[in-house]
Amino acid sequence: MTRKAVVIGSGIGGLSSAIRLAVKGYEVEVFEKNQEPGGKLVEFKLGPYRFDFGPSLFTMPQYVDELFAIAGRNPKDYFRYKSLDEACRYFYPDGLEFIAPTDPQKFAEKASEIFDVSEKQITKYFDYNEKILKKSGHIFLNEPVHKLKTFLNSKALNAAAQSYVIELFRSMNTANKKALKDPKLVKLFNRYATYNGSSPFQAPAILNSISVLEHLHGTYYPTGGMSSITQALYQLALSLQVKFTFNEKVDEILYEKSIVKGIRIGDKQVDANVVVSNMDVGLAYNQLLPKMNPPSFYANREKSSSAVIFYWGVRTQVKKLGLHNIFFAQDYSEEFEDIFNRKQIHADPTIYINNTSFYDSGDAPEGCSNWFVMVNAPAVRNINIDALRNNVILKLERLLKIDLADLIEEERVVTPQIIESQTLSHQGALYGSSSNSWINAFIRHPNFSGKLKGLYFVGGSVHPGGGIPLCLLSAKIATELIDE
Repeated sequence: MTRKAVVIGSGIGGLSSAIRLAVKGYEVEVFEKNQEPGGKLVEFKLGPYRFDFGPSLFTMPQYVDELFAIAGRNPKDYFRYKSLDEACRYFYPDGLEFIAPTDPQKFAEKASEIFDVSEKQITKYFDYNEKILKKSGHIFLNEPVHKLKTFLNSKALNAAAQSYVIELFRSMNTANKKALKDPKLVKLFNRYATYNGSSPFQAPAILNSISVLEHLHGTYYPTGGMSSITQALYQLALSLQVKFTFNEKVDEILYEKSIVKGIRIGDKQVDANVVVSNMDVGLAYNQLLPKMNPPSFYANREKSSSAVIFYWGVRTQVKKLGLHNIFFAQDYSEEFEDIFNRKQIHADPTIYINNTSFYDSGDAPEGCSNWFVMVNAPAVRNINIDALRNNVILKLERLLKIDLADLIEEERVVTPQIIESQTLSHQGALYGSSSNSWINAFIRHPNFSGKLKGLYFVGGSVHPGGGIPLCLLSAKIATELIDE
């Protein structure tokens, strides 16, 4: 008997779910409302400049390679990437600059020369957070935490018994201030909260282990840009006979007597034994399950941050810039107060620039650069884009010592409203709910429905969270639950 699975959405979670289900012998069909796969992980061009629309950081490539391995393919036939020696370049308001090596020992050596902290303190910080990651990472990142069986083993019980040790009950900022002392270095490590759209002044200190993933396990750059991840997985899925239907928006998930029966698109019904939703889980309930209320525990969660992104084709190359670049706000705590409590963009925002022409010269004309310029923003609010653009330009002109306004020859602006419309991220929240408490951080919506047999959820809005590696893990968890 044919087992049929429908996947709603072809973001990174949807693509990996389709691949895993096809390997398991399912007939798989993916329905995507846009004209191409990828969700946020797509590319576009402005004149001669190429840009990645969304995620710009690539870590833990083994989770991508794994999908090719289980399909019996060589990942290098589809996808290549290189390890980076440099994690990020940091620019402080007073003019201090720091190029952060990826290697933790080299980072400790360089940082101890720049900041008021010893090499030993930094090494101890990395070691401590690596210990936390080893104790808790497997359970919270690789297992369905909403299933009792996950915790009925000695490893899980030991991790739960050491909840204070694994830093659930103090903030990232509190832990970083105690361990690192120097306010500028504390700010550098606090910024890892933004990897899941949260505030380091509220998110639990266990999330400091995110820095371990970057510095102990490496940062990478995929040849051809981030969108090449999408294209590689799309080609793998096609080779496994996964069917894709684009420009088709699913209207409803169908079920009968608490058992999923398929989906409805207009007046057309597609039957399926299994439905995997890669939509934001809040929108999935609102739009596809109109007669079913979302679990109240998850319905009113605080949203993660969103962003305003300026894509600029810049008629110069700035030697100070690398691939990843951070220009810090003067008052980091006030910036997060503005985003999460006052629901506004800070007057002196932290700016992130991704500059892929640093590695791929074909992404911009000779002597030019493609800048992905991002400012953290609250989810869906009225934003004065002209004022923000002016603030960003003035800040970058001062710190980079260039006349930026006259050098921008191509431009596109993306707001939280556009992010919501294009990617179906509720209110433009990039990571679903925030992690501004230990409960929000680890008790996200499960990868399965507790009410409908055969319905599963993947992507950044559900367990284990946002970002490419965690979205890939959400698909692994969901499809393993389908086996059960």
